[in-house]
Amino acid sequence: MKRREFLQKSIAVSTLSVNNPKSKIYSDTKIQLKGNDYDVIVLGVGSMGSSSCYHLSKKGFKVLGLEQFDIPNDKGSHNGQSRIIRKAYFEHPSYVPLLEGAYKNWKKLENEYGDKIYYKTGLAYFGPKNHLLIKGSLESAEKYKIEFNQFTKKEQLKNYPQFNIPIGYTNIFEKNAGLIIPEKAIVAFTKLALKNGATINTNEKAIEWLKKDNVIEVKTNKGRIYQCRKLVISTGAWISELAQFSNLEVTRQIIAWAKPKNNEEFSLNNFPCWTYANNSSEGIFYGFPILPSNSFHGPFGLKFAHHFKGELTNPNNVKRSISNKEEKKLLNFIKGLMPNKIESINTVKTCLYSYTSDEDFIVDKHPENENIVITGGFSGHGFKFASIIGEIVSDLVDKGNSKYPIDFLKIKRFN
Repeated sequence: MKRREFLQKSIAVSTLSVNNPKSKIYSDTKIQLKGNDYDVIVLGVGSMGSSSCYHLSKKGFKVLGLEQFDIPNDKGSHNGQSRIIRKAYFEHPSYVPLLEGAYKNWKKLENEYGDKIYYKTGLAYFGPKNHLLIKGSLESAEKYKIEFNQFTKKEQLKNYPQFNIPIGYTNIFEKNAGLIIPEKAIVAFTKLALKNGATINTNEKAIEWLKKDNVIEVKTNKGRIYQCRKLVISTGAWISELAQFSNLEVTRQIIAWAKPKNNEEFSLNNFPCWTYANNSSEGIFYGFPILPSNSFHGPFGLKFAHHFKGELTNPNNVKRSISNKEEKKLLNFIKGLMPNKIESINTVKTCLYSYTSDEDFIVDKHPENENIVITGGFSGHGFKFASIIGEIVSDLVDKGNSKYPIDFLKIKRFN
């Protein structure tokens, strides 16, 4: 898809609203459906919210999605052109069964939407053998029989000469890893939800919800009140405003696009996604191949970023400008990692992480109201799971449980 076509698809979402005459939950109650009554209301139509709207509407629920910005947008956590997807999960092996489902669902989404969203580029891992990036990835790969090949320094210089990797580092390649296009995925989920009969309201923010009799009322900044029997709170960095979680931290993160001296060396067909760690820097660094500007939305260049806990921020008052010091730090890193390959930084942007105290997700029913499902705290590594989180949310709404192993993501762990 060409960039202009993608933008037209994106913009069109904001103008669509389709009412669904079907009602799965209300059909067995005495409540009479009105224009503002829904089976399920989803607050936040970003990565997890758009997927939830899609999966819920596919099951026949009458769904309303409320998004405070446009779809997609660059205000939260899901912007930035590309996201890595990988199975050898260094964060914890418990995520791998969810990733198995996510891969399948991304494929289903592509087939239903009729456009490519996942790109298999492979993923190179570089780091000291005692670093969590390497140890954790090898542990997950061994436990779940993931194709994961180690290679020597000589092979690194032959296959990936762009990198300056220290002698003694462990080098690994995950063949079936790659990247997801986040904006395109969110548009796909949203458009298919609309096709299934969902209503999606953009530029409308939920400001309060309350339980009233046997329904939940949602008030918005438009002065409107909607009613539902089930509520999904999936507002990303804004989740604490509606879910009353005090143990979540929102951080400001920086993403950069560098200008290489030779674009072809880093092109989509010649260069993989990558992760890099050392024992002197917090977190890890990661990056992507150059995506052709005529078919991918976003800045042109070699995208990379530092995955770590950035400065704390308020999602309603984020410093979007990038200082010269911040930009210089990124440029020095990428020039050191890829010596004589990089000219300058093309573009720098910000996004938001919402951290839990253990950096694992929250996917659970509200501890005080079983009719409310909460997804949040994705701690900077959640987007690859969007396709499966939506399915899990729909199961929690429909049946109260999920076939996927999500006990480690429940809220009770914070008690």
